[in-house]
Amino acid sequence: MNGRETEAKFYINDLKRIEARLLELKARLIQPRIHEINLRFDNPGGELRRKKQVLRLRKDADAKFTFKGPSAEQAGGVLSRREIEFTVGDFDAAREFLQALGFSPVVFYEKYRATYEINGLHVMLDELPYGNFVEIEGQDIEAIRKTADALGLKWEAMVKAGYHALFERITGKYNLDSSQLSFAALGDLQVSGEDMSIVPAD
Repeated sequence: MNGRETEAKFYINDLKRIEARLLELKARLIQPRIHEINLRFDNPGGELRRKKQVLRLRKDADAKFTFKGPSAEQAGGVLSRREIEFTVGDFDAAREFLQALGFSPVVFYEKYRATYEINGLHVMLDELPYGNFVEIEGQDIEAIRKTADALGLKWEAMVKAGYHALFERITGKYNLDSSQLSFAALGDLQVSGEDMSIVPAD
C-alpha cells in the first residue's frame, strides 16, 4: 500500500464483543488471527525518530517493508500519515539489507492481529502485550466514524499515539526495556489504561 494511512485507534476491554459485532454487521474476515513481529530500524544518530518517521520490517503471513512519515491530525481527530509499504521475499535477507545500509533494529514488538473488511474499510483487532485495541483504517473519515459508532466505540476515547509510544508511557513505572515490546518481556504484568493515560472505548 502506497499513499496515506488514515486511521482511528481505540483501547478495548472486550475484543470478543467487538468481533461478534463485526460479524453481525456482515464484515468479511480477510486475515484470520495471526502472530506478527515487527522490527523498527534507525540509524546510529536516531535521525528517523527525531523526524517522527518509521522504518519497519514486519513478518506475518508475508514479510513487508514499511516507511511512515510524521502523523498529522485530520478532521474529527483522525490521524493520517504518508505510508509506503511493499512485500519482500525474505525477512532475514531484508533485515541484513537494512543493516548493510547502516540501519539497526532499535525496537522489537509483537502482537496478534485479525483483519476484517467492512464498508471499504479495514478493521484490525489487535492483541498486544499490554492490552487490546481496534484500528479502523480507510480514506473516508466519515466512514471511519460511522463504523466506530456501529461497533459501539466512544469516538472521544480515540488513542492518538502509536503502540510503541504507548509502551514508553509504562516502561519507567514497571522497569521495562523500551526496545522489547514482547509477551515474554511483560509476562503476567497487568497494565491498565490509566498507566498509559488512555481510557477504554467500549
